[in-house]
Amino acid sequence: MEKQYVSDLKGNMFVESVFSVKYKHLPRDYNNKEGSWFRIGLADKTGEIDLYYWGGTDKEETKRIYDSFEIDDVIYVKGFVKSDIGKKLKINVNEGKGELRKAKQDEYKLSRFLFETNQDINEMFDYISLNIEKIQNSFIKKLLFHFFKDDEFTDKFKESPAAMYMHHGCIGGLLEHTWGVVKICETTMEIHPSLNRDLLIAGAILHDIGKINEFKTTSNIKITEEGMLVSHVFIGAEMVSKAIDKIKEFPKNLKNKILHMMLSHHGELEYGALKRPQFPEAAAIYYADLMDSQVTQYIRIKKDTKDKTEDFRTYSKYLGEIYLR
Repeated sequence: MEKQYVSDLKGNMFVESVFSVKYKHLPRDYNNKEGSWFRIGLADKTGEIDLYYWGGTDKEETKRIYDSFEIDDVIYVKGFVKSDIGKKLKINVNEGKGELRKAKQDEYKLSRFLFETNQDINEMFDYISLNIEKIQNSFIKKLLFHFFKDDEFTDKFKESPAAMYMHHGCIGGLLEHTWGVVKICETTMEIHPSLNRDLLIAGAILHDIGKINEFKTTSNIKITEEGMLVSHVFIGAEMVSKAIDKIKEFPKNLKNKILHMMLSHHGELEYGALKRPQFPEAAAIYYADLMDSQVTQYIRIKKDTKDKTEDFRTYSKYLGEIYLR
């Protein structure tokens, strides 16, 4: 049987497939009968769904099944898809009538759970490296070399996602987004040649580097504890500040400008910026970041929305109404 994706599931259908475990809730006793049940969250690259395991009177057996897999494991599921009162889908697995176990390695591929960038990773990285080589300011070039001549950093940079759910939420997403922002900034400089190219390119390349520590990738893209508490904006600025402090006689004003571009690249305080952009290059970084992220979201939503002929629009909680035809 061909394994179903979350996006394939509909109410009142049988499901036999593999999913990644996003979270687990401890087993609970039934209110009016003997036995216990538990709920877990499942996902693949097309979406998420809750699974309810309804155990029998043997609580130890239900607990054994619950303990047989961990968060981020891939599990094999046989069950039945139902929809609740709010029409939200869920999978029910009943003891003795379904199956729930940790999947074997030959039963799945990670590409089932994680999208990968559709751009060439080496070409994008070479493009960024070429732009670093063009930097004239020796202090900025030393700063960029500090990161992009470090193999451990560059390996993480090439693989990291740029988000969990929004733009560039895929393997290589951070590299693709950075590549896009640099390209937009280059075009901006053609229109506004008075911009400081070295400063602008540095901001474009560095603005999101904190995301290599904000997210972690297993069978899911997940936020780290550090990312949850302080965000990539602060993480990246701290990384850059520490790197600058290792470069002798780095100009204080230049340090402040680079950090300002990183701290202000979300534009508005309510969107996570610690400062609003206060000079032209910082404003250019903000709008380049916004343009690349939002246009990518529109393209992805249009591409992923099924049954386009049945309606001319869909809705995104981040972008609002989106026209599909």
